[in-house]
Amino acid sequence: MDLESSLDILKGVGEKTRHTFEKAGIENLSDLLAHYPRTYERFEKPVAIRALVEDEVVAVEAQLTGSIATRHVRGLSISTAECSDGSDLLALTWFNMPYLGKTIRAGFPYVFRGRVKRRGQRLFMEQPAVFRVEQYVKMSGKLLPIYPLVKGLTGNMLQKAVRQVITTKGLLREYMPVEIRKEYRLAEYNFAIAQIHFPDDEHSLVLARQRLVFDEFFFFILQLRFLKSKREVAQNSFCIRPSQMAGKLLCGLPYELTGAQKRVWAAIEQELQGETVMARLIQGDVGSGKTIVAFLALLTVAESGYQGALMVPTEVLARQHYESLTGLIREHSFPVKTVLLTGSMTARQKREAYEKIESGEASVIIGTHALIQQKVVYKNLALVITDEQHRFGVRQRELLAQKGNAPHTIVMSATPIPRTLAVILYGDLDISVIDEMPANRLPIKNCVVDTKFRKKSYEWIRQEVEKGHQAYVICSMVEESETSDETENVIEYTGKLREALPRSIVVEYLHGKMKPGEKNEIMERFLNNEIQVLVSTTVVEVGVNVPNATVMLIENSERFGLAQLHQLRGRVGRGDAQSYCIFMHTLTGKQIEQRLDILNRSNDGFEIANRDMQLRGPGDLFGVRQSGMLDFALADIYSDAAVLQQANEAVGELLSEDPELTLPGHMDLRAHYDLLVRQQSDHLNL
Repeated sequence: MDLESSLDILKGVGEKTRHTFEKAGIENLSDLLAHYPRTYERFEKPVAIRALVEDEVVAVEAQLTGSIATRHVRGLSISTAECSDGSDLLALTWFNMPYLGKTIRAGFPYVFRGRVKRRGQRLFMEQPAVFRVEQYVKMSGKLLPIYPLVKGLTGNMLQKAVRQVITTKGLLREYMPVEIRKEYRLAEYNFAIAQIHFPDDEHSLVLARQRLVFDEFFFFILQLRFLKSKREVAQNSFCIRPSQMAGKLLCGLPYELTGAQKRVWAAIEQELQGETVMARLIQGDVGSGKTIVAFLALLTVAESGYQGALMVPTEVLARQHYESLTGLIREHSFPVKTVLLTGSMTARQKREAYEKIESGEASVIIGTHALIQQKVVYKNLALVITDEQHRFGVRQRELLAQKGNAPHTIVMSATPIPRTLAVILYGDLDISVIDEMPANRLPIKNCVVDTKFRKKSYEWIRQEVEKGHQAYVICSMVEESETSDETENVIEYTGKLREALPRSIVVEYLHGKMKPGEKNEIMERFLNNEIQVLVSTTVVEVGVNVPNATVMLIENSERFGLAQLHQLRGRVGRGDAQSYCIFMHTLTGKQIEQRLDILNRSNDGFEIANRDMQLRGPGDLFGVRQSGMLDFALADIYSDAAVLQQANEAVGELLSEDPELTLPGHMDLRAHYDLLVRQQSDHLNL
């Protein structure tokens, strides 16, 4: 069995099942093994009803005291019952499970497992799973994987497929040099893959995760080092002169650049005219003014007769940048032709864009990852800018740069990353920081509250909408799943909010599983104030500029990292009106409130990022990943900061000994690296 083999070589995987796996991004055995569990379900010993604590997921061994009663409310079936463990009583509630009345009988022992909630003075268990006692005993003490799923794909399907692969002897060849494994105490690769999916215990899971996190960082940094070695010898082959258009644009702006913007622009202007190729990261908070600096660089390159490309992660953002820049060009009568290129454009529109790019008629090209497709041929690409770099892989950035003859590179990021980590994660780039906000920006007013404040939050949203403003509501889940009872899911939440707000207020939802066309339509309508309240997952973390949005309500805020919460907050406060961010937490506790209070007291992204790194433990094994930075599957740059530094050290030592990884002891490592790079290209459909 080859790791690049299709899934249909597995028993029980036919064409229909294979297509279902592909919807989840699983196209071969390698993808399957890298589809890691998002969390684990622990089956611990049942507890007495009198020992139950609100908000905990627990199991109780008990008998029903009577039959299950079912009623129907607005198309929803609600089943209720009461159980006893011989000493105390506990109420049980299920939704849309009317068949339970025929399968669970009074007087027989069962184990009921679910989250404990409170109604008035009484505790009850909502949507508990039901097990026979002997069935639960077999599961006690185990950690069962819970995977990210798509429609039609079940956890059981994934478990069966993964078990088939990891039990194939000799399939997974250890590629990490033994000296690196010994120095950093890394588990063997076969052990790590097996234990990350089906851990024997928590200790084995910790060892497995540490190895796989190390590998993610290791290969990411290795890719950066190879990229940097190419750039260090690249001479600037472009004759770029000081730009009169850039100067005219600066004089015509209705505001003056901040000192930080001026410093960064001066450095870029100098490097565009320097002897070597520029490779620079511009780091700055959301709203700090990175985009205008990018526009100045694009105009400078265009005035000297070359092409510049700006790649952004979403189509709506690409269109907004395109319209902003073309508006400035039209206003100042600059002789610059721009073109937009996105995946949803028609074949004819794309063909026309390709022709303008290849002929050189278009000197500024703005778009999504469509800019790196094979059909796009640039005439004389001298500058490549990627916005929100953590949404693009290193390979995507490299492929865009390869469209030209060693072009200058600017990477922009609003992701607040501590400098100690940034020098590793952006190891091939020089770093500039825009650490000042425009003078006309009002600081966002923040509040950290629990769910008792929800009704008042809705009232606040209503008042802001009546003033003509808009609001975001962020939820951590897309739809209900077997473990999402403690979170606010996007689809059901939208229905609740529509009932709570006046009918005149348009409420819609947005999430990452929607088709690109649907997402674009929703964001366009929100941008045009046709939607007043947008309920969304973190897909809006990198969104469009909606100056009219003044309220951000983040549900289950304790489930996110501080840096990510800060980025989400940055979606508001972009206009002249006072803006507000409400951090609502479902779970309570002094530690949660202290952590969220950091956001309450500070709007400085870099200070928050440093505090985030200090507060995180060594990985939250039984919760969601919190940062989502740089598209790592398991690794979290904050809680795994120590492993990141170890991987950086290991790569440095390895390449100092063997720069091209050609020594016999490193050939397996090189082969695995080449496989990963090849897979990245395949996933980009190149």
